[in-house]
Amino acid sequence: MVSREQQVPVITVDGPGGSGKGTICRLLAQRLGWQLLDSGALYRLTALAARHHGVALDDVEALVVLAAHLDVRFVSGDGDELQIVLEGEEVTQAIRTEETGSEASVVAALGPVRDALLSRQRDFAHLPGLIADGRDMGTVVFPAADLKIYLDASAEERARRRYNQLISKGVGASLGEILDDIRVRDARDMNRAVAPLKPAPDAVILDTTQMTIEEVLQAVLDEARHRGLR
Repeated sequence: MVSREQQVPVITVDGPGGSGKGTICRLLAQRLGWQLLDSGALYRLTALAARHHGVALDDVEALVVLAAHLDVRFVSGDGDELQIVLEGEEVTQAIRTEETGSEASVVAALGPVRDALLSRQRDFAHLPGLIADGRDMGTVVFPAADLKIYLDASAEERARRRYNQLISKGVGASLGEILDDIRVRDARDMNRAVAPLKPAPDAVILDTTQMTIEEVLQAVLDEARHRGLR
């Protein structure tokens, strides 16, 4: 029997934080008119729910329950960013903090939590197609994806992007602390026992350190066109 995600065209975009995945995936979804899955948001939401409910990040059983029963809604807002509602509370900005990102990286290293979220992620596959943003989309969640992209960039460049993003929003930030956090998170994501961050064997790898957003977007669209996905 052919599963739904095998019938729906899928483009996966994996890579470390700050490589440009979120921006490129939103632009791809807009350009192609496809569905969008921000898998990182699900792990961030699980981490935030754990904080709200006083669940420790080493309480795997309780985290699995939270992950399996996340009360979350994604609502299209006036701008480019989706509004995310957790248990009736708008948390779009709350899940994007460095604290929540670090906690999400801890949660994402837990195999049972990843298992609990796996089917929920695959349920996002609907026609006309899906853009899946994450760290194991092409290796674990959608291994039969039509196109797999892996975005990378130097840790220094990714830290600079995150720093500028926070400053532009009026949020105080330390470039050095952000760089240290990125390095710790990279090491955790790449060395975890379950679904480590790495390119799929058949992924197209793009180093975005010296590329503009438009250049990255065009490179991915060219690959999609080459494979008959546009």
